[in-house]
Amino acid sequence: MDDASNNNNNKRARTSVDKALVDVWLRELGQLSTRNFALRRRASEDLVLRLGIYAKLDKHRGCVNTVSFNTDGDILISGSDDRRVILWDWKTERVKLSFHSGHNDNVFQAKIMPFTDDRSIVTCAADGQVRHAQILERGGVETKLLGKHQGRAHKLAIEPGSPHVFYTCGEDGLVQHFDLRTGAATELFTCRPIDDRRNYMTVVNLNAIAIDPRNANLFAVAGSDEYTRLYDIRKYKWDGSTDFGQPADYFCPPNLIGDEQVGITGLAFSDQSELLVSYNDEFIYLFTQDMGLGPNPPPSSPVSTRSEASEMGSDHTSAASPSTANTDVRIAPQVYKGHRNCVTVKGVNFFGPKCEYVVSGSDCGRIFIWKKKGGELIRVIEADRHVVNCIEPHPHSTVLASSGIESDIKIWTPNAADRATLPTNIEQFKPKATRWMHHVLSPEDLMMQLFSLQRRRTSPERNDENSAAGRELLQLILTFNANSDGSSDDDP
Repeated sequence: MDDASNNNNNKRARTSVDKALVDVWLRELGQLSTRNFALRRRASEDLVLRLGIYAKLDKHRGCVNTVSFNTDGDILISGSDDRRVILWDWKTERVKLSFHSGHNDNVFQAKIMPFTDDRSIVTCAADGQVRHAQILERGGVETKLLGKHQGRAHKLAIEPGSPHVFYTCGEDGLVQHFDLRTGAATELFTCRPIDDRRNYMTVVNLNAIAIDPRNANLFAVAGSDEYTRLYDIRKYKWDGSTDFGQPADYFCPPNLIGDEQVGITGLAFSDQSELLVSYNDEFIYLFTQDMGLGPNPPPSSPVSTRSEASEMGSDHTSAASPSTANTDVRIAPQVYKGHRNCVTVKGVNFFGPKCEYVVSGSDCGRIFIWKKKGGELIRVIEADRHVVNCIEPHPHSTVLASSGIESDIKIWTPNAADRATLPTNIEQFKPKATRWMHHVLSPEDLMMQLFSLQRRRTSPERNDENSAAGRELLQLILTFNANSDGSSDDDP
């Protein structure tokens, strides 16, 4: 590491210590409340730089696809390819309860409903099922089917503070609303592309859904195209008399509009209603409410190449509007770089008592942590031999839970004696255009893409793209074939 890097690390360490001493002094003088002192300490960069392994929770027999804390933060729930759900006392590393989810395939999401004494659990999975598990008085578990998606159901979102209401989304493009008081599923809408540009894609395969914690009427969904769509549930007529498919707003970085190689794998709302969006084969972007494209965005058209997109993403000051007819200047979203998100459906999250940091897993098996403001990468943690998919912050403490391709869950706390420094080889982990969407294709979608690519190869107007289309066609077939052969349907 060069002298400049050493100077930066020393400056960061001194600044962190100086702030801590000032805060203690202000608290003792009564100029800083105990609550605000605690919040500042939890948000301290010094603690983030001291995150180290606290425990490895190892009872699953397959990839751990979901980890989530309960409201109090004393219980961690996990779900796996082994189709089991485990509730952990993570501090003592003890299993409180382990049960079969009732799903026929990999569990993708498991969450404890709030204000239910941690006895009500909702799950969704690769079999498309949405299920409810009720923990009985003597420790038994009853599970029942609530609804189903055609294709895999990757994510669900619980209405903030509600013990009854949650939403799900799936690869069929369907968004459903559930109320445990009735046990009924309401099909809200099927998400479709905004134009016919992707003629092989009749629906948007949804990978992520999130609810705004400051306004539970607003929720966002995203998947196999470049747009995040924001909906307002107040516009839905519960008698089904109107079409609810029109979003209230769209979000997309100007440089990615019209880019058919990208999709979205993860969404998260901050406590300030900021929207965090993780793109495959690209970067992570942070949107504020005023960055939306409106309910009717202009027709999609590519506005940049990949290299130009990278340059635009690094310039946070401004970027041109995607519409050539619109001369307005849009503020570009904050961008977070360094990780790789190509081969799996990765989540993204905020970290800190006031969402001061952004955290994500990576294909390189590491956890990446950035400062939310400014996008500075401050921490990279070795966390998995293969891929890290899930990063879950504790609701009240400077604690992280992570999981990925390995069968264990890792708990991270600020227990290291020394502050960590950034590794020197991060730059090699740059996004690559591998079109991860091929991993989640149905046979019908596969055929549509094959026809589309064949037309591209034979089109006389696009002869210069024939070789690239041919390579893409071969990769598509091989990827789909490998994915089918590698199915975990026969897992225990």
